[in-house]
Amino acid sequence: MSSETGFVTLEIRSPNLNICRSARLAIALGSLAVLSGCLSSSDSQQADPVVVENPVAYVERALLFDENTGALVEDNLADPTAFRPGARLLLKASATADAETRDIASRAFAGPEFLDDNGQLRYDVKDLHVSHDGVRLLFAMRAPEIEDADDEDQPTWNIWEYDVSTDALRRIIDSDVTARAGQDVAPAYLPDGRIVFSSTRQRISKAILLDEGKPQYSGLDEEGDSPAFVLHVMDDDGQNIEQITFNQSHDLDPLVADDGTIVFSRWDNAGQTRNNGVNLYRVNPDGTGLSYLYGRHSHDSVPEANGIQYLQPRKSDSGNLLVQLRPFESDDYASVLAEVDVEQFVEANLRIDGTEGTGQQPLVPGVGLDGQLSLKGSYASVSPLLDGTNRYLVSWTPCRLREVATDRIVNCTEDRLQSEEYQPAEPVYGLWLLDINSETQRPVVPPVEGVQFDEAVLMKERPLEGFIPESQFAGPEGTLKDAGYGVLHIRSVYDIDGVDTTPAGIDVMADPLQTPPEDRPARFLRLEKPVAIPDENIRDFDNSAFGRSRAQLMREILGYVPIEPDGSVKVAVPANVAFAISILDEQGQRMDGVLGNRHQNWLTVRPGETLECSGCHDPGNPEPHGRPDAGPESAWSGAVTTGRPFPNTDPSLYADMGETMAEVFARVNEIRRPTPDVIYADEWSGAEVDPKPESFTYAYADLETPRPISEVCATQWAPNCRIVINYEQHIHPLWSVNREELDPVSMDVIDATCTSCHTDTDAVDAQQVPAGQLDLTDGPSPDEPLHFNAYRELLFPDNEQELPNGALIDVLVDSGEVLEDEEGNPILDANGDVQPIMVTVTVQPSMSVNGARFSSFFDVFAEGGTHEDRLTPAELRLIAEWLDVGGQYFNNPFDAPED
Repeated sequence: MSSETGFVTLEIRSPNLNICRSARLAIALGSLAVLSGCLSSSDSQQADPVVVENPVAYVERALLFDENTGALVEDNLADPTAFRPGARLLLKASATADAETRDIASRAFAGPEFLDDNGQLRYDVKDLHVSHDGVRLLFAMRAPEIEDADDEDQPTWNIWEYDVSTDALRRIIDSDVTARAGQDVAPAYLPDGRIVFSSTRQRISKAILLDEGKPQYSGLDEEGDSPAFVLHVMDDDGQNIEQITFNQSHDLDPLVADDGTIVFSRWDNAGQTRNNGVNLYRVNPDGTGLSYLYGRHSHDSVPEANGIQYLQPRKSDSGNLLVQLRPFESDDYASVLAEVDVEQFVEANLRIDGTEGTGQQPLVPGVGLDGQLSLKGSYASVSPLLDGTNRYLVSWTPCRLREVATDRIVNCTEDRLQSEEYQPAEPVYGLWLLDINSETQRPVVPPVEGVQFDEAVLMKERPLEGFIPESQFAGPEGTLKDAGYGVLHIRSVYDIDGVDTTPAGIDVMADPLQTPPEDRPARFLRLEKPVAIPDENIRDFDNSAFGRSRAQLMREILGYVPIEPDGSVKVAVPANVAFAISILDEQGQRMDGVLGNRHQNWLTVRPGETLECSGCHDPGNPEPHGRPDAGPESAWSGAVTTGRPFPNTDPSLYADMGETMAEVFARVNEIRRPTPDVIYADEWSGAEVDPKPESFTYAYADLETPRPISEVCATQWAPNCRIVINYEQHIHPLWSVNREELDPVSMDVIDATCTSCHTDTDAVDAQQVPAGQLDLTDGPSPDEPLHFNAYRELLFPDNEQELPNGALIDVLVDSGEVLEDEEGNPILDANGDVQPIMVTVTVQPSMSVNGARFSSFFDVFAEGGTHEDRLTPAELRLIAEWLDVGGQYFNNPFDAPED
């Protein structure tokens, strides 16, 4: 050992070249000197029964290099289907460097059909998990590639189990047909013996697709790259597989916490907003109780790292969660190992009560991540011993550099890291026993050049977690469960992060005598559902099907419900589907301001379950939100006494103390169910309110054009009913509806059909400038032939046109600049004059995919507008809801033409 640097020399052997290289590995952590015995022999470990008596399972895999560049092939955790051939699952007799090691999984692929052209067995294995008795090992394994087979015919990831006591190896799902039906990864034992795992099976989601009239398929994640992995549970014999989460991107890495809940990593990717990323969530084993836990605003919590994700939650001796922080993509496989206090914190710097603090700490500060080298090396994986000693099995590589001139690998020093004469060398991840208390680590599996040792777990007995029985629902909730509904209850949409945002108080807003309905800003709630996007083998369609923007992908509407006078909502929601909510004004348009923010995190209820919300959240507000035990108290306390109605309301709607108006209505009548039409009826006004407010309805039955609902659903709305709005089918026909009105001066009947004016030809087919520079006629767009030109005119910027000499051309105006040569001198024309640069005049679109409130289109139809009453309320509502959900060209991939 060098007394100057604190490094020790360790031989790293190359299995391919049969040569030795020397690299100097930093063993001491921080600035402490290397402690004597940190690389102890097995003799010094005999007093440690945890290390000596328990076997260690781990993965050995060859590093893969790009054939063209020679660079290390990066991994991408956003694609859990990724296959890295050449792995082995090994079992070491103990956590000591000289313990016997054997291969325990390769026997699954005995036979020449599994060998590649070079006679090598190249399968992959990952996601190791130990049973409570320390005897069985769960893991995900994928068979070798099939030469020349299509992707859909390649082997899938399956869950396997190895029993140390009997040396038995088995695939959990015995049936080949069932095993091939999905990609299964990340298994963990539940305390009742069942297994929770992440899978693309999407069993319930597929059944719902069939109910919607679509084929069964696994929906892609919101990036469109791979099928979404969501959580499932199954018996330990592979039977009774049930989907329990319904995210539109991946739910990964389930961990059964001590209380029996499942903590997992969820990729929040709805709407592709700036805060999207992998956060920690929790859910009960039956899928109820889904809630956000930690990390949504903490993706910048590791200095000098971009977009870190919260992955692989594990238990720790301290009671905190241990996580791996790293970007999705990495070419060095490094993570920051950190402890997260999820009991007291909701973000890295925010407690659950909203005060600031420090909620996460790295196990080893200052390590390398995301290509940033550190003298302390880098860590790839971690597994706690959970014996109270604060020790961990880790995959660690020293910091290494390659000398450009000689191609020699050397250890890092500060000078070398700053020098251009050295470049980063590929990592050599060995397995080490990290002792945080003594700040040392010692080798368990020494590193080998070109090999990564990873995912070590100690096969040690551990306590059973708490058992959470399946939820039972009776009464109205039980009835809704049988009908396929759960329940959403919002105490008041006027409660924004614990603040009553009404001018005079929610109690005044709730009083129909003091605040008539037309003065209440929030009138309706819309339930919106994402559309599962199929891969190209199911339906290959052009990207133009999404229309102006892919941000919202495709969306359907589950229905509408009125918001009660106090801002509360209690509504039956179709169970087992992801949904979002929008708050609407009297016209059925999503509101602007804080109440109008798009809801960009998917909600879900299981059959019979009630999801409780205090109110709404301002994305710019640091207050905790989305977690039941975090954030401010509700701003609306509800009814002040029991047995009396809210002030000036119908006395039959008597309240119990603390109830919201929605709870009162549901108890006295029934829980509201969503409807396809936007309906207001006065159900609250007492005798003191005179005259009573007028009722109104925006009904699809009032449309002369095709309705965006099926005939069956028009008769009876059910949990599988959907409002699906496509531009060509439902919006474009509005422009050609025959509309006539009476000229108030001449008393002549005027043709007010949209396309009679908004066209580039007049009644005798002569060219004209379309009214308002807006052409709403039929025909494909010259910019995108798969779109009608009218769609592009409404939603994309266009050029102003004029009609000189009977020809329709773009208007050109002087830009104020002139043509110049390369030296900046004006280029003169034949007359010796400068030549001005002419530019087109942009006409901004009248519609916006941000929603109806962002679209000037509606201004001309407002009271006193030039087009007042030319579109009916039902038509305006249809256009508004289409824009509110994203203004897509198609909202059903199977309506889009095949590519």
